[in-house]
Amino acid sequence: MKKITRADLTAASEKYKNWGKWGPDDEIGTLNFTSPEDIVAAAQLVRKGKVISLALNFDSSGPQGAKTKYPSMGRINPVHTMLRTGTDAYAGVLDKRGIRAADDMVVMPLQCGTQWDGLGHVFYENYMYNGYDCREVSSAGAAKCGIEKTKAKMVGRGILLDVARAKGMDCLPDGYGITCKDLDDTAKKQGIEIKRGDYIIVRTGQMEEKIKSGSWDGYPGGDAPGFAFETLEWIQRTELAALASDTWGCEVRPNESEAGINQPWHWITIPIMGMTMGEIFYVKDIADDCAADGIYEFMFVAPAIPITGAVGSPTNPLAIK
Repeated sequence: MKKITRADLTAASEKYKNWGKWGPDDEIGTLNFTSPEDIVAAAQLVRKGKVISLALNFDSSGPQGAKTKYPSMGRINPVHTMLRTGTDAYAGVLDKRGIRAADDMVVMPLQCGTQWDGLGHVFYENYMYNGYDCREVSSAGAAKCGIEKTKAKMVGRGILLDVARAKGMDCLPDGYGITCKDLDDTAKKQGIEIKRGDYIIVRTGQMEEKIKSGSWDGYPGGDAPGFAFETLEWIQRTELAALASDTWGCEVRPNESEAGINQPWHWITIPIMGMTMGEIFYVKDIADDCAADGIYEFMFVAPAIPITGAVGSPTNPLAIK
């Protein structure tokens, strides 16, 4: 198979560029595709009042730190620390406050678990989405395209594309590149039509396999099924708001690129197309529910935490049916 080269990335960057599409000052990209009317329509999808979370719990049992050849670059699982406890209350040391209560704090990379990749996360050469200089993201945070710009977004019609189930598998094999045809065939098999402004969640089954095995080894940065480079065409054609999956990095690993190019699909989707991407989504419960009732659409609510200048955010995505 031909390896993706710098020339291929240059061609893709011209073909799929959304810079200026929503004006020179835009900082949210494809989230603009979801209209108020789309949200009203999404609310009509709530029929049985069932709320399903698509999040892993944020704790020390998360996927970061598992054995892999890929450098973690500082990503750790959340460190949860108690500031005040029931033990303190019992000992009486809190009584001077006039109330007995517990408090806690957490230290965590914003992309250690179920999370959104913001538009300040990946650069194309020296630029970020909409042509902003990559130096707009400094040690003080992202002056442009910070995740807080999305705080009134991530609400709309959600669609689960259960590619693994559609292909009769529990889990797609590592290194399997999901094609445009796979996505179209899955939608057709599920009887669902993709519409502009949708939030698409794709199941590969990989996370469930790791949880079943009792080990996250190989998950963060290891080999994985995921989107093939060609699906950039599908993303452009469907005019989706955002795309998410149950893997660590959405795109197929090993990557389809030549040496020196890591995560080539990210190079285009985030800084060129302006697409916010969801990773490490826990989809077993929603997949089982959709398979049971045959309904693969739902109201989707998954706001980012509006941390000013952040380039990603943990989230607790909710599918409401």
